[in-house]
Amino acid sequence: MKKFLAIILVVVMFASLSTSAFAADKTYTISIGHSDTTQNLIHISLEHFAQAVNERTDGRVKIQIFAAEQLGSNAEMIEMVEMGNLDAMMLPSGQQASFCPKFAALSLPFLFSDYDHVYKVLDGEIGQELLEGLEDHNMIQLAYWENGLRQFTNSKRPIEKPEDLAGLKFRTPEDKMTMAIFAAYGASASPFAFSELYLALQQGTFDGQENPVSNIYANNFQDVQKYLTMVNYQYQPKDMIFSLSTWNKLPADIQEILLECAKEFGAEHRKAIRDNEATYLAELEAAGMEVGYPDTAPFIEQAQSVYADFYAANDWAEDLVARINALK
Repeated sequence: MKKFLAIILVVVMFASLSTSAFAADKTYTISIGHSDTTQNLIHISLEHFAQAVNERTDGRVKIQIFAAEQLGSNAEMIEMVEMGNLDAMMLPSGQQASFCPKFAALSLPFLFSDYDHVYKVLDGEIGQELLEGLEDHNMIQLAYWENGLRQFTNSKRPIEKPEDLAGLKFRTPEDKMTMAIFAAYGASASPFAFSELYLALQQGTFDGQENPVSNIYANNFQDVQKYLTMVNYQYQPKDMIFSLSTWNKLPADIQEILLECAKEFGAEHRKAIRDNEATYLAELEAAGMEVGYPDTAPFIEQAQSVYADFYAANDWAEDLVARINALK
């Protein structure tokens, strides 16, 4: 009996070692989609992320990056991630609010004074609180990446005061908060696929659009938009989101490396956005774009109705905004 038990124990140990060796040798291919061009800083940092993950896992993980809505619009990619049909994506802030209700607060007009204020909020307790509800939709966030402080562009006229926006047709993301802000300024705002925006601006389907400087530059909007208005009217991140269907299948050591790299190259992306803004602005001006810096006080005042509506609809909103403001 003892001999029999010893044999069984050896067999079990061998099986365990074989399983561990197999797991250590197994390779994984992870597909991640995003809506920006391959020239965009987010894509460049994603390439660095993919290379680092591959190296730090000794080649066990290969990241495939699908840019410029190759896999579908942001809305379509979100559905794919939620259903487990896409491993990961860079999720825009406004659409993330559909899954994490408190996330909508980030898009309030003129909420953030500068990037330092943003990072105090996102990298602390509030940043984690904002993610509540995401796991209920089969998603997990690895790290906050960047999209940036957002500006207006248009092809019709300089924007010097809120009234100058009245009557203009703007493309926006699929984001109720952003559309509410433009409505407060008397502009017409409609969501539209980002990958098709250049052509729509060229054809006059829209008079203008709103984006951070890095996106305006990467998409050559200076060719189809004459006026850039620097107001920092809104901040939005774009975050690395994984499907839990994929995440839960990965070994713990690979999860740890992915988390580490997501944070590291998210920080790289943030820095690149800040460091390149002045250069991009100079190049946009050199290409013929007129860049204006109006007094933001009238814009802030006229957007207060957006806050009032947000507070009325969410009993937690006013307290959350007060906590965000306390970190300025």
